[in-house]
Amino acid sequence: MADLRVSLCMLAGIVLISDIARRTTSKLLGRKTYGTYAVELISTVQLCACTHELKLLGEVGRVEQQLALTLTYLISVVHALTFRGALCNPTSTLEHFCRGTLTGRCALTKLACQFVAAVVARSVVHYVWAFGLSDLHLRHKLFGFKCISPINAPLVKAAAVELACAFAVHTTVHHTHGVEEKYRVHAIAAVITTAVYAGGSTTGAVFNPALAFSTQFPCSGNTFVEYSFVYWMGPVLGMACSILLFGKIIPAFSRKSATGKDQYFSDVKKKMN
Repeated sequence: MADLRVSLCMLAGIVLISDIARRTTSKLLGRKTYGTYAVELISTVQLCACTHELKLLGEVGRVEQQLALTLTYLISVVHALTFRGALCNPTSTLEHFCRGTLTGRCALTKLACQFVAAVVARSVVHYVWAFGLSDLHLRHKLFGFKCISPINAPLVKAAAVELACAFAVHTTVHHTHGVEEKYRVHAIAAVITTAVYAGGSTTGAVFNPALAFSTQFPCSGNTFVEYSFVYWMGPVLGMACSILLFGKIIPAFSRKSATGKDQYFSDVKKKMN
């Protein structure tokens, strides 16, 4: 419980410091382009740093699954409420680019911010863990902050799990776009928590290339190429499948069905006349 209390305080501190940094940046830079990129950087640092601490609690602290999922849900809600429009996910950035809401230059800059933030977050949490604020942090420091790959399946299956998780989350985000924010954040957090529950034992259920680069790539057990295949290719394909299914395939079938019905009624009218 002492370790848990320290970790909760660390999570709260990360969110608080990040929010102060976002507010300060917004006041200094406003909503101009540089301000948007700064918020993207700060928010992605928040996401990655909090996930590092939750990952440590789950893998080294061995907290109960129910508690881990509860914390995942709560921190997902907090992230959604504090990110101030930041995407914090390369696949979300690519989705916005594909849908035409981001220019190529803006998308590339956001991607750069997200991966830089991933590296910064990893360095920051290692620095904080080095203080040994809890027995959990101290044990992790003694082992050199080492971690083991969470991939517990063949690479194709692991990539499929990341694909499915990304598909579910991207679909939820897109289809709840018009829902009131106070309800939308809980819906998205619930889907994220469900995805973590379903795929966590197979890959850790990250479905975010920048977050995976921060938390999973440094772990031993797999090569950079293998991690890239699972944690980069899987989520990108999941996002692409969501766009194709709900943006192209289903609308095409709907139009074809509507055309068929119109033709049917037209033929009926002709026969009646």
